[in-house]
Amino acid sequence: MGHRCGAGSAAAVLGCPTLPLHPSPVQYRIPQNLVPTRQARVSFPTLVIVPLPLLTSSSSAESLDRLYPTVGSTKPPRKRTTSQCKSEPPLLRTSKRTIYTAGRPPWYNEHGTQSKEAFVIGLGGGSASGKTTVATMIIEALDVPWVVLLSMDSFYKVLTKQQQEQAASNDFNFDHPDAFDFDLIIATLKKLKQGKSVKIPIYDFTTHSRKKEWKTLYGANVIIFEGIMAFADKELLKLLDLKIFVDTDSDIRLVRRLRRDISERGRDIEGVIKQYNKFVKPAFDQYIQPTMRLADIVVPRGSGNTVAIDLIVQHVHSQLEERELSVRAALASAHQCHPLPQTLSVLKSTPQVRGMHTIIRNKETSRDEFIFYSKRLMRLLIEHALSLLPFQSCTVQTPQGHDYEGRTYSGKQITGVSILRAGETMEPALRAVCKDVRIGTILIQTNCNTGEPELHYLRLPKDISEDHVILMDCTVSTGAAAMMAVRVLLDHDVPEDKIFLLSLLMAEMGVHSVAYAFPRVKIITTAVDKKVNDLFRIIPGIGNFGDRYFGTDAPPDWSDDEDALST
Repeated sequence: MGHRCGAGSAAAVLGCPTLPLHPSPVQYRIPQNLVPTRQARVSFPTLVIVPLPLLTSSSSAESLDRLYPTVGSTKPPRKRTTSQCKSEPPLLRTSKRTIYTAGRPPWYNEHGTQSKEAFVIGLGGGSASGKTTVATMIIEALDVPWVVLLSMDSFYKVLTKQQQEQAASNDFNFDHPDAFDFDLIIATLKKLKQGKSVKIPIYDFTTHSRKKEWKTLYGANVIIFEGIMAFADKELLKLLDLKIFVDTDSDIRLVRRLRRDISERGRDIEGVIKQYNKFVKPAFDQYIQPTMRLADIVVPRGSGNTVAIDLIVQHVHSQLEERELSVRAALASAHQCHPLPQTLSVLKSTPQVRGMHTIIRNKETSRDEFIFYSKRLMRLLIEHALSLLPFQSCTVQTPQGHDYEGRTYSGKQITGVSILRAGETMEPALRAVCKDVRIGTILIQTNCNTGEPELHYLRLPKDISEDHVILMDCTVSTGAAAMMAVRVLLDHDVPEDKIFLLSLLMAEMGVHSVAYAFPRVKIITTAVDKKVNDLFRIIPGIGNFGDRYFGTDAPPDWSDDEDALST
């Protein structure tokens, strides 16, 4: 075979349709056991290597420059062949952004630690071979949220002044391994694979330089890493769970590169051809094509090879199924019958506090009174939590000219993060006592089929890792949503001992769950109830706080765990 895939090759070439090898009339067909169906899954070790057909000219018309197809595209939608795929993906697409309508299930166990790393797909191939298009088709066919597409193009090294001049005259080799910052690539992929938040540089291909701003990526169940040198580093290869090489004819790649560099990067045709002949083609022959033998799968014809993409999607789905976790059930049976942890601080139950609890727990209390006394309790809770922050001695001079030995907050900054929706009701109380406090939000909802919490949305202030974070939710029963929110903060490098979890009412189960998983998180509440019933409602409890506060009706299967669990 002419693609370096002999009998000793590690690559499996997938998805060759019934096309003749020109000029020979002999035809090659896919074995029936390789054709994907809704009922069967195909495991990759059983795949058979089949001969490659020549590429067709229709491949050159496919777009490389967008993560998702534009609205009104004339390209017909591809039929879905995997059993997990729905009729519509869980996405809302606008002209500027993509919004997931399905949440990210727990990526950690009841101990609060990540049990399995994200699944990383490496996509290699020559320049303009269709890697980004293949990545896009995989993302769309997967129909799962929280897929991260990471491009190697973001990791070009910062050029010196001399190299900048060479780049301006098309005399700098951007297709050499030395042009990429592999140390940063490996560090970034490791953090993403571990579930951490990462900052990605933004490269400007017009000026051949990195922009000042960086973009943040977080929350990957699947990571798709694509680039011409995706398989060129031994340490990088160790991070890839599945390696795919996109094999496209050199003439088609040149046409695509001409179109892209002229229309998108402001180059002229002479400069593009000069760079291609001097650097791109020699680099492909020397560094890129030899890495085809390292691939687990070779995809001829790129995005036109729908059979190969379907098989890849099936394999990724099977890997994701192995990573599924059940956290809430484990929390319901773990860490109970133990004394309450020392990290728990309960507001002193004075007659005033108990009187306010009597009012808001009473099912006959009007909504106006419920809101009024809840706000009073929130203010007391916030004040109590702030008294637990670190303080240091400070001497000031009074207007009378005398020294006063006082105390001052010894941290850098305080940030509030509310778990939507009920947690946001605590924001005014925090703003009332903390001047210029920064506020972030996390949306967590329960999957009605699995009963597990799912992360749908988050917006956190920049550099939150240096702050003391006040994490706010009004009720906590099993602690499932609170654990997810704490895990998000830890993934953004907030130290565990700088997280304060505040709640008006907690169940002992939730206290134990959070304290066991995160023993240095401070848990602060106005009351702790002992029981949680089979529907995870706190007993005696307070009802659905969000619905009582906002005046909405609770669904029949609502949970006290957090009011983000009802919509």
